[in-house]
Amino acid sequence: MVQLAGSSILLLGATGGLGRHLARHLAEAGAKLTLTARSQQSLDGLDVAGIALAGDLRDPELPRTLVATAVMAYGRLDGVVNASGVVAFGPIAEMSDEILDELWQVDALAPMRVIRAAAPALEQSKADGGEPFIVHLSGVVSESPASGLGAYSAVKSALAVYQQVASRELRRQGIRVLDARPGHTETELSRHPIAGEAPKLPAGYEPEGVARRIVAAIIADEKDLPSSAFTDVPAAESQMVPVEPADIDTGAHPAVRMAAEMPLEASAPVGSGSEPGASVPAEHEPAEHEHRESA
Repeated sequence: MVQLAGSSILLLGATGGLGRHLARHLAEAGAKLTLTARSQQSLDGLDVAGIALAGDLRDPELPRTLVATAVMAYGRLDGVVNASGVVAFGPIAEMSDEILDELWQVDALAPMRVIRAAAPALEQSKADGGEPFIVHLSGVVSESPASGLGAYSAVKSALAVYQQVASRELRRQGIRVLDARPGHTETELSRHPIAGEAPKLPAGYEPEGVARRIVAAIIADEKDLPSSAFTDVPAAESQMVPVEPADIDTGAHPAVRMAAEMPLEASAPVGSGSEPGASVPAEHEPAEHEHRESA
């Protein structure tokens, strides 16, 4: 069992739909947090104790700054949890260079830089008797790439492969690298993509439950969190919302007109603020980038 009480943990994407639950669970476990997101105002609005520092993950210097901040604040760094990310929808033939570049920078290159920047401090944590770890979310798309999410799936798959190698290499220094791959989770990520529109899908996992499962895996010293590890997480609550009636030709059969005029409802996640079923097989959320999570 890993003791989180008193440990120094860096959390990226702390203001996202998943990140804010991770922050709360880690704080309740007694961790000392360094929190980051793109918006300082959103960070200041979190009701979680910790050092808060806003920044753009596309900045190549930010990971080193965050690690240095955590070490200066608490004298050490024992863990990193990355719940940040962005998502884009659409055919691969229609993805612009700008969108591809942002996906790569935020969802793959930034996590790679974070691992590189944190490794020395985490190695020192091990030398001091700690149980250091790194957690990133490559998501279910790294296991099962999805049509309409080709670019996103490819970037997340690159992160998953990088983490597999990092896990083997950093194990020698006593650093655990944990890849979490939850299925579609009801966060703001899919409702604020950087390109395209989310497909209509059933309600996804409850963010609080996904966050709780990830923190439990950290404490239990688990080495991997595939999509199958989240099957016990409850689905997000849904509610019935009105659906606009279909336009029917006045010359249609009376039975058809009657059906079209009936009040209809569809289910949507409670508090989602989205169209019925408007969600995506993504794992975390846009937390930072503010509707860029995380993630």
